[in-house]
Amino acid sequence: MATLMNQKDFFAALEQARSPVHSGGHPFSRAWANGELSLKQIGFWAVQHFYYIDPIPQQFGHFFCRLDDLEARQHMLENLLGEENPAFPEKRHPALLVKFGKACGLTDDDFYGAELKGNVLPSTRAMRAWIWEMVNVRHLAEAAAGIMVALEGQLPTLYPKYVEAMKKMGLTDDDMEFFHVHIVGDVEHADVGLRITHHYAHNPELQQKALAAVRASTEMRWRMLDGIHDAVVMRKAAE
Repeated sequence: MATLMNQKDFFAALEQARSPVHSGGHPFSRAWANGELSLKQIGFWAVQHFYYIDPIPQQFGHFFCRLDDLEARQHMLENLLGEENPAFPEKRHPALLVKFGKACGLTDDDFYGAELKGNVLPSTRAMRAWIWEMVNVRHLAEAAAGIMVALEGQLPTLYPKYVEAMKKMGLTDDDMEFFHVHIVGDVEHADVGLRITHHYAHNPELQQKALAAVRASTEMRWRMLDGIHDAVVMRKAAE
C-alpha cells in the first residue's frame, strides 16, 4: 500500500515521472537539435503544435474555474493572462507560433486552415483532446501535474536546443520569440504546477494519480512527435 510522500519526495517523484519519455530524447527532437531538419519540416511541426495549443487559454480558463484555492487561482490567472496577453494580442502564444511559422515559409492559412485541409494528424488531435479531458473531468491534482509539471516543465530544457539549431539556419530571436517566452516563463509555471499538485494531492491515492498523469502526458506528447516524425522524416526517407 502506498504511503503519503512528503513534499520534497513528491516533487522529486513528479519530476522523475516525466523523464523516461522526455520529448528531448525523441528522434524528431534530436534531429531538430542536430540541425538535420529543414525549415519546411519544422514548419510542419509548427502547424501541428498550433492546433494543440490554440485552445490552451480556454482550457486554462476551465481549470481556473474549478480551483477552490485562492492562491492556486491567482497563479493560474497569471498563467492564463500570459497565454492571452490582452494588452498585446499580437504577443498571444498562438500568434507568436504563427509568426514563427511565417519565418519557416508558411502562411496564416497554413495554420488557421489546417483542419479544413485535412492537415492535422490524429496524434495531434489526441494531444489536444487529452488536455480537454484533464481540465474538465480529471482530478485537480491530475490536471496540474499532467499539464504544468509534465508538459510545461519540459520546455525550458527542450526549446534551447531547438533555438541553437535554428540560429545556425538564419532565424532571428524575433522569429523565435515563441520559444524564448516559454524558456523563460515555463520554469515558473512548472514550479507553480508542483505546488498546486501537492496542495490537491492530499492522500496517497491522489499522489499516485498525479504521477500517472505526468507519465500519461509525456507519453501523449511523445506519440504526437511520433506522428510528426513519421509524416515529415520517415516519409521523406522512403521517397
